[in-house]
This record gives sequence, structure tokens and C-alpha cells, in this order.
Amino acid sequence: MKINRAQRAAIGTLFSGASTARKLAAAVLLVVAVCGYLWQKPGEVSGVVVGVADGDTITVLDAAQTQHKIRFAFVDAPEQAQPWGQRAKQALSDRVYRRAVRVEIVDTDRYGREVGRVWLDDTDVNLAQLAEGYAWHYVYYAKKRQDSGDFAGYERAQDAARAGHVGLWADSNPTPPWDFRREKRGE
Repeated sequence: MKINRAQRAAIGTLFSGASTARKLAAAVLLVVAVCGYLWQKPGEVSGVVVGVADGDTITVLDAAQTQHKIRFAFVDAPEQAQPWGQRAKQALSDRVYRRAVRVEIVDTDRYGREVGRVWLDDTDVNLAQLAEGYAWHYVYYAKKRQDSGDFAGYERAQDAARAGHVGLWADSNPTPPWDFRREKRGE
């Protein structure tokens, strides 16, 4: 369990000369944080989306008031400087901002972000971004961790978006974000 600044302050209040009312408030905050942690399934984060960085990265605030930077698993959205990058971010924001989501964590990336599959009620948000033409199926990474049934479903969704010229597939030859990033680095 990660301890945030408010929780550290609450612990300090409990062992300080603070008033009984302040100590009680600190204890309540800590009990809520522990309960939120205990009720959460291992490998899962639940909370409210408080930030949308781009078309495949969100920030979720859990019941313990801990922020989790979540990178979507199995998909890769256009970078903000790419065509469709801003629209992908806006579409994701319209769908999840200030809404309660559940995230199945599958990995942690090299930047320390939790990588996961995001659910809004019964909707796989990662798959929805793909089906609406706001992301690519990130096959390179998906082959390593995505089960075969889900992998095939993501491929079908991308193929349907491409065939229907939906979203970024309206462009004749969209550049995948991994190629865009490589070109930007000068590789």
C-alpha cells in the first residue's frame, strides 16, 4: 500500500499534541484508506478518473486518495503531436473523465506507470478506443500478455475500424505512434 502525503500527515497528527477532534479526523482518514486498500482486488485499481493525459493514459484516484497513472494495455494511441492525437484524447476524456473505472493491472512500464485494461461498467475502454479508430492494437506487447481470445477480438475491432475508415483510419496511411516516436528520436 502506497502512503500519500495526506495519510502521512494523518499519522503524524495521531502521535502529536493535536486536539481530540483532529486526531479523530486523522483516524477516520486512515481507516478509510485501509478499507479501500483491503477491498481492492490484487492487481486491480478502482477509482475515479481525475486526469486524461492522452488517448491511452489516465490518472485514477482510488478510495485511499492515491493517484495511479494508468497506461492502457494492448493499445497505442496517436501522440498528441500526431494527427488524431488530440481527438483520441478528447474521445477518451468524453468517455471516462470524472467517472468511476476499474483497472486490471497487467504490468508496470519503464516510466513507473501501471499498465492495465480499463473498464467503465461492462465496457472495455481500451477496446472501445481501438474500435472507434483512436488507437492501434499494440501487437508487439499484446503478444506477450494478452490472451488469445482477447487478442483476436482486438484484431477484429482494428480491422473493422480500418475497413470502415473510422477515426485515424480515415487517413490514407496513418503513422503508428511507435514509428512516430522512433522518427522523433532520430533512429
